[in-house]
Amino acid sequence: MDWSAFEFAFEQLRRLAFTVGAPLSLTSLAAALAIAATFFALQRKRRGRRLRLKVLLRALFPRRLLRSPSHQADVFYLVFNVFAYGIVFGWAIMSYQFVSNAIIGGLVAVFGPTAPSVPGFVSRAVITLMLFLAYELGYWFNHWLSHKVPFLWEFHKVHHTAEVLTPLTNFRVHPVYGWIFANIIAFSVAVANGLGNYMFGDTAYQYALSDTNIILVLFIHAYVHLQHSHMWISFRGALGRIFISPAHHQVHHSGDPKHFNKNFGSCLALWDWMFGTLYVPAKEREPLVFGFPDHPDAHTVKGELVDPFSNAAGHLKPLWPKRTPAMPAVPVAKRERV
Repeated sequence: MDWSAFEFAFEQLRRLAFTVGAPLSLTSLAAALAIAATFFALQRKRRGRRLRLKVLLRALFPRRLLRSPSHQADVFYLVFNVFAYGIVFGWAIMSYQFVSNAIIGGLVAVFGPTAPSVPGFVSRAVITLMLFLAYELGYWFNHWLSHKVPFLWEFHKVHHTAEVLTPLTNFRVHPVYGWIFANIIAFSVAVANGLGNYMFGDTAYQYALSDTNIILVLFIHAYVHLQHSHMWISFRGALGRIFISPAHHQVHHSGDPKHFNKNFGSCLALWDWMFGTLYVPAKEREPLVFGFPDHPDAHTVKGELVDPFSNAAGHLKPLWPKRTPAMPAVPVAKRERV
């Protein structure tokens, strides 16, 4: 019996749950749960209400969310993307190495090599920050592009069909969107890596946990999971212009037109603030409705995985060259026999 498929599945699940830098690691989920429980407890205390374990569990895990067809579809996407992720990530790694080496080679050819001039810990700290900011910029650009280009929107729209938000909604992405996202991120980070390594005149490695930028790991453990949740935690003032709070991203999923095309960032709101797409949410919960009421095939394989291809092709149809109709043949008069 061939056990390779089971070994691959086990390895993917191990990476997903037990790798600190993974997008659904057990440590990051535990941190998100602790933060959500603390936030809810403080709210109850501020309102002068008693906190009971039963009430806390109902608040953290509402039945309406867990029983929702939208959440059940998110579970399917989690399983589906756990197996597809390795292929997408592999393609992105190849583009990362190529672009990074090309940037370094091009700069050396034009300006000549540079000599190391700063201590190693300084170059590592700077390159860590550069790669994180490049990731955030690539994330913002890919997200903005997916909303602005109709062809790309058909694939990204899958993520927005979620009618309830849970941490698993992060995996609710179409494979085409996932592939484009991975390669845009790889390109933006590779450019930063090439510039940084040339600037320092030596190979500088970022500070990382499980091969993931340590700054990104900290954000994942702090509140990124809560962005796809029912917990309204809003950053206001200066914080609301620097960081994407859970409420920022929940607003991004809103069906209210005033919230459309806002808050494209992942961890930072800086790029949204800079490019005019920032919406700072109110301190108290705003009324939000998620998903598309007129989307009958939401949460189905046909509607979420198959239909986006035909819908996207429909946006390309006006670009196809129109065929010029052939001129009708003129009948030749038959000669009469003499």
